[in-house]
Amino acid sequence: MSHPPVALAPANAAAPHAEPGQNGQNGHGGRTALAGLTLAAIGVVYGDIGTSPLYTVKEVFAPATGVALNPANLIGAVSVIVWALMLVVTLKYVILILRADNRGEGGGLALTALAAQAVAGKPALRRVLLLLGVFGATLFYGDSVITPAVSVLGAMEGLEVVNPALKAWILPASLAVLVGLFLVQRLGTQKVGKVFGPIIVLWFVTLGVTGVLQILEQPAILAALDPRHAWQFLTERGWYLFAAVGAIVLALTGAEALYADMGHFGRRPIQLAWTVLVFPSLALNYLGQGALLMGDPSAIENPFYRMFPESLLWPALLLATLAAIIASQAVISGAYSMTKQAIQLGFLPRMVVRNTSAHEVGQIYMPAVNWALLLGVIAAVLFFRTSSALAGAYGIAVTLTMMITTVLTWFVIREGWRLPAPIAGAATLFFLAIDALLVAGCAVKFMDGGWFPLALGGLLFLGMSTWSRGRALLLQSIRRDGLALQPFIESLAGQDLSRVGRTAVYAVADPDTVPQALLHNLKHNQVLHERNLILTVVFQEVPSVPEAERVQLESLGHGFWRVRLNFGFMDQPDVPEALALCEAQGLRMPAFETSFFLSRETVVPTPGAGMAAWREHLFAAMNRNASGVVSYFRLPDNAVVELGTRVQI
Repeated sequence: MSHPPVALAPANAAAPHAEPGQNGQNGHGGRTALAGLTLAAIGVVYGDIGTSPLYTVKEVFAPATGVALNPANLIGAVSVIVWALMLVVTLKYVILILRADNRGEGGGLALTALAAQAVAGKPALRRVLLLLGVFGATLFYGDSVITPAVSVLGAMEGLEVVNPALKAWILPASLAVLVGLFLVQRLGTQKVGKVFGPIIVLWFVTLGVTGVLQILEQPAILAALDPRHAWQFLTERGWYLFAAVGAIVLALTGAEALYADMGHFGRRPIQLAWTVLVFPSLALNYLGQGALLMGDPSAIENPFYRMFPESLLWPALLLATLAAIIASQAVISGAYSMTKQAIQLGFLPRMVVRNTSAHEVGQIYMPAVNWALLLGVIAAVLFFRTSSALAGAYGIAVTLTMMITTVLTWFVIREGWRLPAPIAGAATLFFLAIDALLVAGCAVKFMDGGWFPLALGGLLFLGMSTWSRGRALLLQSIRRDGLALQPFIESLAGQDLSRVGRTAVYAVADPDTVPQALLHNLKHNQVLHERNLILTVVFQEVPSVPEAERVQLESLGHGFWRVRLNFGFMDQPDVPEALALCEAQGLRMPAFETSFFLSRETVVPTPGAGMAAWREHLFAAMNRNASGVVSYFRLPDNAVVELGTRVQI
């Protein structure tokens, strides 16, 4: 089925915006709104990075890293973790990256769109940046599979600490929790989301308190706050440096969520939550685990749970499980949002999108994505079986995404903001050096599971690039074989055609060629409507388009108009609602007198220079299985006429 093109049209420079909850009012109301958003941000944004203490320290001292368990290495490793959180999360993301918003929105695709705008005058570079951003987005799906698996497994492994006889139940219990989590996704997160914040706040407070109690027993661990110990630890590792860094990077997983969820909560709540609660709690817990191991090296079997007295193990297990579920929920919801953005930016075919809230447009459920993620998570759990094994797969997707973010940010701050080259270059090179070390540390785990998210990301990138290229070839074919619109309209003026007093809307990919549905209508019905709209829908490289800029209307004469509807990649495309805005520009749009004519395209792969034959067949299959235009653009079911056409690419 044909549909208005999902186009990457350059948009104007981002206008000043108000962050969520910041309406310019000061005083008690503003503070209350900020506090509410901060609490919500803690529940959604920090679930992933907040569950890292479940497994990070244990993996740093695993046999594969070559790090001996002694006081010097404990102080050094904990120092690296704390300063990595300081440099990568606090400095890079909280202070710098959060400033690179796309009209208030963050995340990989939003940053990609912003970078593409910055180099709009360089088409070749712009395409490279778009592909780089899309590859980064595909890596996010790998993270969306691994995070639920490793978080829930890491929490459930506390069963063995509670009672060694329960070890056999770790895998079944993990699968039960994960399947239940995905089954309830269709209900939406509106009600559950209200309790996320308080639970994660309790989780972080627990992390901090348990850490402090252990630090009081072994205050020598506080030497880890001196960055010289971190430097000494790294420089003494030799070739084992990368193995150690590959484990330490587990403490940073989830950092991208700070940027990805900025549009939901705003910059200030995310920064406030990190500074006041999240970072201090994480630092204290890692210090506490180091202190515990200095006094009792045997606790390395599971240092997180060994911080709790035996009487509190069951409550700790319950709280850790809830935190893991919340961390998983955050990446699942993020995958829905990322997929919707990718569809509207033209990198994926249409899929069913269901709104789960009458009030929050961002709360959506995508069945196809949900079940694909569930299958991936189950496969990961059954294949890797433990959080330690999954730790080998974890990290490489995250660190590559961090590196891509750094590269894209360079083009935003240099080409878009015109920051002086020495400042922009120095900052970019500094963070690229850190990113390169983190990627190298994870790369050594490639055969231990690092291949898993890369293989998943590669397959998704292949599909997304094939869809994007296929749509471009389809549009070229339509332009090549179609009739020019304006001369065709002029030719109709001299014909004695019957006119019916209704409005026909022809959704087209190319607004300058005659719609196939119009040709079929004239051929078979010998009739023309009184008002004929040639409609295209364009998704701009901005999150949202103001209503005043939604409609562009051009009269073509003889009862024809060319209409362009502009949406942002975070907007909900409602075509009838947008067309109603035409009345303000003098074009009457009676809802019960309007019919929508759509062309259902059957793609026919042919030999040529377009794409490899197997990719053309893949594109044809994706096109056949794309969800319907009617529901996606909210067209009225009883006012749609579909006509088929074959298009060769």
